[in-house]
Amino acid sequence: MTATTAGRLFAVDWGDKRIGLAISDELGMLASPAGVIARRAGKRPPIAELMRQAEERGATGYVFGLPLDPSGSETDRTREVREVAAKLAARQPLPVRLVDERFTTSSALRSIREQGGSTRGRKADVDAMAACVLLESVLRATSQGVELGEPVVAAVESGRN
Repeated sequence: MTATTAGRLFAVDWGDKRIGLAISDELGMLASPAGVIARRAGKRPPIAELMRQAEERGATGYVFGLPLDPSGSETDRTREVREVAAKLAARQPLPVRLVDERFTTSSALRSIREQGGSTRGRKADVDAMAACVLLESVLRATSQGVELGEPVVAAVESGRN
C-alpha cells in the first residue's frame, strides 16, 4: 500500500461491540462507509468475516485503526488490534497497515451532526463513518506521496482462528 499501489483499501475501526468498515474506490480518491460487523463478547475475533467482506468488495489491502490513547500511548485495545491485524496478515496475502485512529469517532460524530443528522440510535453508522474518516486520512496522505502508519508483520499462528 504505497502511493503507487492501485486498488481498493478496506478500513477497519475495531471496537468492543462493533467493527466499523469502509472501502475506497479503485482510484484511491473516495472512501465510503461499508457497514459493521457485530462482535460477541468472549468470542474469537471475526477474522474470517473481515476477509470475506474485503474479498467481496475487491479490496487490495487493509487499513486498521490503531487505538492509541490521547497522549499517543498504547493501551490494551491497541495490543488487541495489533494481534488481530497480525493474525489477519498471516491468513491472507493482502498488505495490512496500522494507522493512528485517534479522534476518528469524534470526527465522525461531528460530520453526521454537520450534515443535519442525529447520532442517537445510530452507533453502527458512527462506527462505519469512523472507519471512513480513517480511510479518508490515508487516501489524502497517499495522494500527497505520504504513507501513513506501519506495515503489519504476519503472526505465526499456533492454532486456528
